[in-house]
Amino acid sequence: ATVMAEAIFNEGLKSVAAGVNPIQMKSGIEKAVADITEKLQKVSIKIREKSEMANVATIAANNDREIGNLLADAMEKVGKDGVVTVDEGKSLHTELEFVEGMQFDRGYLSPYFVTDMTSMEAVLEDPYILVFEKKISNIKDLVPVLEAVVQQGKPLLIIAE
Repeated sequence: ATVMAEAIFNEGLKSVAAGVNPIQMKSGIEKAVADITEKLQKVSIKIREKSEMANVATIAANNDREIGNLLADAMEKVGKDGVVTVDEGKSLHTELEFVEGMQFDRGYLSPYFVTDMTSMEAVLEDPYILVFEKKISNIKDLVPVLEAVVQQGKPLLIIAE
């Protein structure tokens, strides 16, 4: 998909530079995407069994059957709405780890957030939790939320990039 998107972009850029109307080109690309999507849905085969998933995953893993089987195990465990993340390991062993809920790569941003010095943990009792998908670059945007939390007298846990 990425290779196709790059090719469409590069060729589209050439066409616009040659005088093609970009609005008409966008419309044409959207029609082509709809047409291709419809055709792919007609020829696609639904995977119903774990063995079929393992076969597809094996092909995606450069015909590595072990990786294909691990991916099939992961997909079976998390279900069709779950998320499977593949990370590069630091050892020669391939591992499969299941995490219920969410997992974060880092902890608190500053040691000043530590509330329990013996375990070096930030322990919050019944906190409000703010999950923000991006980096917080302007604290002014959070002031109304922070003021509301202060009025309630409860701690606030902020999870952000």
